[in-house]
Amino acid sequence: MVMDRHVCPYGLKARHLLRSKGYAVEDHPLTTREETDAFKAQHGVKTTPQVFIGGERIGGFDDLRRWFGIKPRDPKAKTYRPVITLFAMTALLALAATYVVDGALLTLRAAEWFISFSMVVLAIQKLRDVESFSSMFLGYDLLAKRWVPYGYIYPFAEGLAGVLMTAGVLTWFSAPLALVIGGIGAVSVFKAVYLDKRDLKCACVGGDSNVPLGGVSLLENVMMVAMAVWMLVRGH
Repeated sequence: MVMDRHVCPYGLKARHLLRSKGYAVEDHPLTTREETDAFKAQHGVKTTPQVFIGGERIGGFDDLRRWFGIKPRDPKAKTYRPVITLFAMTALLALAATYVVDGALLTLRAAEWFISFSMVVLAIQKLRDVESFSSMFLGYDLLAKRWVPYGYIYPFAEGLAGVLMTAGVLTWFSAPLALVIGGIGAVSVFKAVYLDKRDLKCACVGGDSNVPLGGVSLLENVMMVAMAVWMLVRGH
């Protein structure tokens, strides 16, 4: 479909995939709703695009991927990719910021900023949809189960602690705050995963994620606790 207000992204992807595999593509864009409906009725299909190779109908973009032996993405499959990507980017950001400030990469400040930046970005992910986050969070967090408002407060507390820790101000407030929420989170995840053996999704990157609740989730909370303890001991 190629219309004034809509260009089908899967049509573009299918065309690109065919060309990348060495195929010459004869493109037939559908430019009106009437044209699209008529095409669907003619071929007995419910979606576009539809790919034909040598006169044989292959199907839509996912069908084309399967035809080439490429496994289509399962939107419900559990994956650590979102949180690994997040940590990778905050690590790079911390290194870049440290280089600008200190003229060096591998510094203690870089490690501190990596954790505080991660806290802020994780909070942003949760704040995109606090309602969905709190619903998933209630599935395993021990305090949220007892006091539901904590599920709404948590992302704001995590973000605030991360910002204050980045700035190195109000440590008397930010460090205990991070220690409390990180400690409760670590205990909650450990109990749910390693003691109760529950198969859950982690709300760490928001309530719409497919990240499994497990070691990476525990690491998030342990990092927060470690940062809080370090700042209290260091006294800055």
